[in-house]
Amino acid sequence: MVDEIRELYEYNSWANRRVLGATAGLSPGQFTRDLRSSFPSVLDTLVHTMGAEWIWLSRWKGTSPTGLPAEWGFPTHEELSSRWTSIDQDLMEFASALTPEQLAAPVAYRNTGGEPYSAPLWQLMRHLVNHGSYHRGQIATLLRQLGAEAIATDLVLFHRDRNAGAG
Repeated sequence: MVDEIRELYEYNSWANRRVLGATAGLSPGQFTRDLRSSFPSVLDTLVHTMGAEWIWLSRWKGTSPTGLPAEWGFPTHEELSSRWTSIDQDLMEFASALTPEQLAAPVAYRNTGGEPYSAPLWQLMRHLVNHGSYHRGQIATLLRQLGAEAIATDLVLFHRDRNAGAG
């Protein structure tokens, strides 16, 4: 299962990079336009997805944030991308160091509302990737609504790219 989790995190990183690339060409107005989705804009959807990755990693490391840091403000795509690259590196380091025992162990944490939960690490790590896939799909729709080209982030494409040496 350790290898499967690591592969999922390689996929998640690949997919996030593709989405960041696809959104990099948006104008500031397009990037922040309220399109009335789950989160108003492309920016808001990206911040939510990235923030969730940071929150989950924090929980796995023993702290339960109640929200994103107050100093996080991303007026530009470049600033958001820079922060996400750092979080991605931390996630990849975490995944690369996992043992089967760690994956099976329960993680006790509190959600952002302060409610306590506990689940095996492997379930929570799979959830993070699934959560990202959901929001990447939303971003594809938002890009189409803005008249921009959406990018596919399907798992099979990750495997094709990796097998072709492009991943």
